[in-house]
Amino acid sequence: MFDVITIGSATRDGFFKGIDFLPVEGECFIANKGICLPLGAKIRVPQVYFLTGGSAVNTAVSFVRQGLKTAIICRVGDDVSGETIIREQKEEGIDIKFIQKDYSSPTAYSVIFLTSSGERTILSYKGCAERLTAWEIPWKKIKTRWICIGSLGQERNILKEIIQFAVSSKIKLAINPGWQELEWLKKNPKWIDKFEIFICNQEEAAYFTGIPYNKEKQVFKKLDNLVKGVVVMTKGQNGSTISNGEYLWKVGVFHKKAVDTTGAGDAFTSGFVSVFVKNKKINNQIIEEAIRVGNANASSVVKYIGAKPGILFKKDFKQSRFRRSNLKIKKILFKGNK
Repeated sequence: MFDVITIGSATRDGFFKGIDFLPVEGECFIANKGICLPLGAKIRVPQVYFLTGGSAVNTAVSFVRQGLKTAIICRVGDDVSGETIIREQKEEGIDIKFIQKDYSSPTAYSVIFLTSSGERTILSYKGCAERLTAWEIPWKKIKTRWICIGSLGQERNILKEIIQFAVSSKIKLAINPGWQELEWLKKNPKWIDKFEIFICNQEEAAYFTGIPYNKEKQVFKKLDNLVKGVVVMTKGQNGSTISNGEYLWKVGVFHKKAVDTTGAGDAFTSGFVSVFVKNKKINNQIIEEAIRVGNANASSVVKYIGAKPGILFKKDFKQSRFRRSNLKIKKILFKGNK
């Protein structure tokens, strides 16, 4: 019996740092800001790092470092990148027997440009990560108390099959959905009440609810009406807001300075969920502990290049830099719809 199984993507990541980008602005960019390089030029790259990541990989590492018996379900290619991912997961102590091997498509790969401020632009090749299949999951062998879902493949209804299996097996569910999963849940909202924990960022929350994310109470009233458990909306360097339908917790961050923000969402998700996995009964005190652990994990990850090097071990939370006084948590009585 596993404590938790993660299901999602696995990638090989190449981080390119120190490139002298020209900053540009324009309405054609999502945030009105972009980076520019000269066409046809040969650009020197001062620093390059090759690491592994992906939603399933990142969260699995966090869970096992928290002392939880962990397995992973993802899809990798029959190539060097795939073998590297499998080897690293095994070295962490994560059970790899459910990893799918693809013999026709390569492992997912990302090229990540890092700026001096820690922000990044990602060129993402999905590869076989998009070919994760439900029919290759040996459902009869899946014995776990929790399943944590990240970005899945393009197989139709794969999320529905995972939810149905979890419900029938009395397995608790947590999700930090990618855009595909978010779109599916928006079209099929009846399934969202099967989750104990639902985590998304503020842009995703706005898209899902159709309400601007700065109208937080309205956003959470709608989400609380759909999700039976705990809802989290992350806001980058502005922290996060959490609701259990009775209270809202408005939370800052431990540290605002970041070297690389890649994997911060996965680090928060897995740190937050790990506290719930360890505790059978959930109360306000447990929620606040989950907030601290999730924030500490994310704050550590952004101080390193890559999604995994900064992931904390269980013993790390005893250190003074993660004391409760370092994190501002404001608890507000909230009459949600639960």
